[in-house]
Amino acid sequence: MKVLVTGADGFVGAWVVRELLRHGHHVVGGIRIGGTPPHELAEGERLRVQWVDFDLLSADSVNALARLGPDGVIHLAAVASGADARRDPGYAWTVNAAGTARLAEAFGAAGVEGRALPRLLVVSTGEVYGQAERPCVETDPVLPCSPYAASKVGAEVAAWEVSRRTGLPVIVARAFPHTGPGQSDKYVVPALALRLRTATRIGAPAINTGNLEPVRDFLDVRDVAAAYRLLLERGSAGETYNVARGVGISLGDVVERLMAAIGHRVLLEPDPALSRPNDLKFLVGNSSKLARDTGWAPAVSFDQTLEDLLDAQAD
Repeated sequence: MKVLVTGADGFVGAWVVRELLRHGHHVVGGIRIGGTPPHELAEGERLRVQWVDFDLLSADSVNALARLGPDGVIHLAAVASGADARRDPGYAWTVNAAGTARLAEAFGAAGVEGRALPRLLVVSTGEVYGQAERPCVETDPVLPCSPYAASKVGAEVAAWEVSRRTGLPVIVARAFPHTGPGQSDKYVVPALALRLRTATRIGAPAINTGNLEPVRDFLDVRDVAAAYRLLLERGSAGETYNVARGVGISLGDVVERLMAAIGHRVLLEPDPALSRPNDLKFLVGNSSKLARDTGWAPAVSFDQTLEDLLDAQAD
């Protein structure tokens, strides 16, 4: 299958490209204009990818992508940081919702132009469910509580509208939190890991933290990449799928596991500046539908994820 990956130069994008190559797909990597292929990929992997510059905010650029004629599209390009979305909600909507509308429209038009319609996997987030008290299932209502989550609901709505109008086969993946080697420290797990590693190196007795009570369903990025590949290959068009481990862990427990992996304990000092307003207290997903339709199951333990993340930071 010829698969276009938008946002192929991002954290998840690099792992998705690697996953697709491992399973024999021809990969077209869509990267930001002026960007470079991800350094996480080995030279041999980079050489096997057809790299294409594009601008999600430009109709001409997106239409040029569509003319490449992929069999499938994994749409990752987005404002993916909740903090970035809070700083400029309008821009998050422009990229995530309007950008997805533009992309879906370009590929939906392929049928009118006599080209085959590709399968479009729209990557959303488990945050669209908002506050919950049990693992979320796909039939739960979407009640976003952040600009990021709201913009992703907009992306879903845009893709479904194009699908109904043009017949474009769309699948939505609602991914719950994921981390792993190579993730930026603007995200919570690598940020905590970096603070702990720094404290260990300089002998500091404490680190600052935000609120450690929220419970999250953390997956390894490699398991998420496998889920996206399987959904593109086997998922049912017109369906939404949670991508989740189904197990909640508090951020406090994440810190404890990181300290155990590093072999150094510190005091934890709450810092209000590091806490997110209106943060979800509980975010866990049920992915039984994904397992049933594709055979997917998480393969990497969370402790292994943390060890690999720490090793990558040390390198």
